[in-house]
Amino acid sequence: MNTHYINHAGPDASYRLAEEKAAQYFSTLNAQVKNQSFLPILTNDIQLWKRNHISKPSLLSLFSKKKKGPDSRDYGRYIQWLNYTGKLDDYLDRSVSYIYMRDLGKALDSPETKNRIQRIVADVKRYVLQLKAGESDKLPATLDLAELYRGSQKLGIEASTIWLIDKLRGVAAHIPEGMSAEHAERKLLKIIIGVMMHVYEELDADVSPSVRAQKLSEAIRLGYSYGLTYPFIDDLLDSHVLTPEEKEQYSHMIRSALLTGIVPEIKLWTGSNQELIQYIHAELKEAFETIENIQSEESRQVFFEQSYVFFQSQEQDRAKSLAYASYTNEELYIPVILKSSSSRQVVRSVIAASVDDGFDHRTFYYGLYNQLADDFADMFDDMNHGAVTPYTYYLKYRHQRPDLMNPFELYWAVIHHLIHGVHHSDSSTREVILDRAINGLKRCKERVGTEKYNEIMDIFASGIPTFNKLVQQMVWKANDVDFFDKLLRDQLVTALRNNQREKEEFFNTIDKARDQINSVLKIPKEDGISPMKEPLIDAANYSLEGDGKRLRPILSWTIAVNTFGLNASEIVPLLRSIEYMHTASLIFDDLPSQDNASIRRGRPTLHQVHNIATAELTGLLLIQRAIKEQSSLKSFDPKAVLALMQYSAHKTEEMCMGQAMDLDSKGKVLNLDQLNMICFYKTGVAFEASLVMPAILAQIPEKEIETLKKYAYHAGIAFQIKDDLLDLEGDTHVLGKPVGQDAQNNNSNFVSILGQGGARKEMWEHYCLAMEALKDLPRNIAFLRHLLNYFVNRDR
Repeated sequence: MNTHYINHAGPDASYRLAEEKAAQYFSTLNAQVKNQSFLPILTNDIQLWKRNHISKPSLLSLFSKKKKGPDSRDYGRYIQWLNYTGKLDDYLDRSVSYIYMRDLGKALDSPETKNRIQRIVADVKRYVLQLKAGESDKLPATLDLAELYRGSQKLGIEASTIWLIDKLRGVAAHIPEGMSAEHAERKLLKIIIGVMMHVYEELDADVSPSVRAQKLSEAIRLGYSYGLTYPFIDDLLDSHVLTPEEKEQYSHMIRSALLTGIVPEIKLWTGSNQELIQYIHAELKEAFETIENIQSEESRQVFFEQSYVFFQSQEQDRAKSLAYASYTNEELYIPVILKSSSSRQVVRSVIAASVDDGFDHRTFYYGLYNQLADDFADMFDDMNHGAVTPYTYYLKYRHQRPDLMNPFELYWAVIHHLIHGVHHSDSSTREVILDRAINGLKRCKERVGTEKYNEIMDIFASGIPTFNKLVQQMVWKANDVDFFDKLLRDQLVTALRNNQREKEEFFNTIDKARDQINSVLKIPKEDGISPMKEPLIDAANYSLEGDGKRLRPILSWTIAVNTFGLNASEIVPLLRSIEYMHTASLIFDDLPSQDNASIRRGRPTLHQVHNIATAELTGLLLIQRAIKEQSSLKSFDPKAVLALMQYSAHKTEEMCMGQAMDLDSKGKVLNLDQLNMICFYKTGVAFEASLVMPAILAQIPEKEIETLKKYAYHAGIAFQIKDDLLDLEGDTHVLGKPVGQDAQNNNSNFVSILGQGGARKEMWEHYCLAMEALKDLPRNIAFLRHLLNYFVNRDR
């Protein structure tokens, strides 16, 4: 909708004006469907189009077996095949052109747009050709946090990217059961990328890097702020998570916010989803304030008016019941036209873009095409959920309601109107739109099977048999109609699903390993134990029984058993030794002569419960027990065990040196290099040892061990920086120890040296370096990737 068309008449008046425009559009389409005036012209369009998509067989091809390309699910191999066959340029061109038309509302006959598309195609081609065959499991750039952060560094938007990563983590943690997490996250990412694309297109070519960084940073925050509406308004209200009473209360809150521009406070929430709604309310309130602070007063008004049109049309559509048999065609289609057109028009109001009559015009008429294509793809899921769409309603009532408009016929009338009424018979537009239409039918046929697909066509295309015969010939024979964004969508959904599965496996592995480790840590009291030794064992067991994360022995267990194939029962002594050494280091750290801590692992520290002397002796006892455990690794090559013990002793020396350096630094201002050194010797060596000691027992090649050391170095520093941030930001009850200890003890840490924002950037830099080290390993160790994500995202 044109912003002039809205005329700032207020949300309700804007909705009525938009409704009138949608009714006029529907009336035009209705007339075309009734008299089938679109068929001859569209038939000619397809006849022209097919010349580029159906090749006449050569004599040689009649005697040779046609070689089919690789499955597009193998991302890397498929891209390489397209390049080898000379099809990659056209593939990317139609894909980028489609995005420019759909998301950016561009006219493809514009010379400026054509030049921009060619530049984007060249950039994308360089990127995708870096992928190798078999890299179908490679995370998309939007999910590969290391790659995402590296890209943000080039653009100077690291702080906003870190903010976004934290926000997306919060959203992922709050998607309730009953909603599709991967599709909710995909939609949110898509909106953020779309807003950034709009902002980027609005920038002048000669804009300075600092202005570009500022605008893109704003786009990230605006994209997230607007994108939240998809998982936490649209999808949430479409789901069965909320009760009918909760939906009514929630919808009232959203409507009030759009009408007044102010998010109302939550009054007494009567439903069972209070915690979820409190989180969503806080995020939406922050999102509204973000949009409000960045926009001018005029663009803010346009945003609320556009958003109200979108929300109200969704609400009208959502309120329909498939059991009601008397909806008119106008009641079925006008809200669909409104919601599908306004969803993208909101984006330009979000970024406060200048008025563009051409964009508003093209986007308004394009929306229905996209919505009808999506509803066609989802009709069986929608039918199962009882959702009213033009397709589900037609399927149910077509026999008793001859007046119902056939949505499939309307779909082709919309295509005709777009090509000829909106884009003035432009050949590029015809190419892209028909590519998309035929590709959608091909994907449907592949998904449901030929028999079911034919049944669908018998229902929806019975009134246009001659035209449908031509269309089905294209579905059967036409080549080169697939799109990069569909490939990315499929890959993104698969990657999100796999990532979630791996994350669940990661935490299940941690829980399983922690239970096993906890069961073998307690030091037994032998018969006839000396009365003087018994209290030391009690003290050691007190320290071991605390609520420890057990990250180090868990890491060793996982790498040893799941990666190197060692026997779980045979490495128990190694796991004990690692936790004994770590617990001993914590006992010494907590002493009044060192960090003087009062709480550790959620309980009073050992010297508080007993006394300093007992704590010191207990630490020594645990160190000796660790050595004793290592010497009992009898199932392994004695040379490997000896090498492990020598390595362990050396790393213990380094940990002592790191603690000494840390104590010596108290009250001093350190530089970053000094802090990195102390951090590695205090913390990093323990992570390194947890990885390297199983590798030594498994007699892994030295080159791989060196790569594990590199990963451990950077992961350890990232872990420590997160600890320093938690010391500033964390919750004592969650952490299990007091916060603010470093400031109280006048200790230099990453936050005091770099500041809170600088420390976050440094943490993500080491995160990237650790992830990049993982890529050099000859085996894919998903656990280490998720461990690193846990390090930087944990709250304790």
